Amino acid sequence: MAQFKMVVLPGDGIGPEVVAAAVNVLKAIEKKYNHTFDMDYQLIGGIAIDKTGEALTKDTLSRCKKADAVLLGAVGDPKFDVPSALVRPEDGLLGLRKGMGLYANLRPVKVLPMLADQTNLKPEVVRGVDLVVVRELTGGLYFGRPKRRYTTSRGRRGVDTMSYSEQEIARIAKVGFELARSRRKKLMSVDKQNVLETSRLWRQVVIEVSKDYPDIELEHQLVDSCAMRLIQNPKSIDVVVTENTFGDILTDEASMLAGSMGMLPSASLAGTPKEGVKISGMYEPIHGSAPRRANQNLANPIATILSAAMMLRYSFTLLKEAKAIEDGVLKVLEEGYRTYDIMTEGMKKVGTKEMGELVAARV
Repeated sequence: MAQFKMVVLPGDGIGPEVVAAAVNVLKAIEKKYNHTFDMDYQLIGGIAIDKTGEALTKDTLSRCKKADAVLLGAVGDPKFDVPSALVRPEDGLLGLRKGMGLYANLRPVKVLPMLADQTNLKPEVVRGVDLVVVRELTGGLYFGRPKRRYTTSRGRRGVDTMSYSEQEIARIAKVGFELARSRRKKLMSVDKQNVLETSRLWRQVVIEVSKDYPDIELEHQLVDSCAMRLIQNPKSIDVVVTENTFGDILTDEASMLAGSMGMLPSASLAGTPKEGVKISGMYEPIHGSAPRRANQNLANPIATILSAAMMLRYSFTLLKEAKAIEDGVLKVLEEGYRTYDIMTEGMKKVGTKEMGELVAARV
């Protein structure tokens, strides 16, 4: 029996629905393995702005920092998608990453056998794909300074700054190498060193770090050629490590290998994952808030459920419990249950709530 403290941030749009499904699965884990998950529900994103004026309050951030882990749904609301908005839902997510020191984002992409026919690519291209993208999360364009808009005599201008230190690069490179060491021992470092100074430093530092990992096969790829490789030969890729903006874009592309963004979880960690070592982290599906799908019992909760499994593995070191969730998802899909986004002829269509209940029952 073990007790864990977690903050639950349902967020906006479909966030509350997919989080509720994942929480249902976690309650099944509690019952089966005699654990206790103390869940502290708080606001983030658009709903937090509506109620507090801030996308992430100091109190919520403080609670998150004191918890063993954070489970998040999604942030985003179309009413804030205007240039004049002073506060945006995404500010809460960026503030959470920075405030908790979450610098390593792990996004696994695994094509399940029963969904190999589900993508826009040929089944023989995606069948057997099993890769992980390690995205640097607290540097680059999203956090660099100066970042501003201003007006000159010649019109309006905008500036974003891409900036990286060797320390930031080295620590995320180590995450990539350690993860590759636990998998197929292949690491692809992605940059744009033919154009960007930050990328030239990135490649240099990654090569320096690689000297501590002689057992890992290191490959360098420009971001544009990596984007092509993800479509042409994704099975050749094991672990990818890259900077913030490139990682954001490449992982959305990679999600299509699995058939839907609703299938892919993520973990944002404050350290290097090692077996038996608890790491503070925030866990969320890679999809957005999808407001047009909200409150219709349509959204696929599997990405959030699998994010909860990652939370059990990395922040709670509950390995058999994490596998129980992953096996439960697999069983439900093998039995032919599908949400709308992965639905095919002959399968049994279910909603968000029902999918969560099915996985919880298999657990």
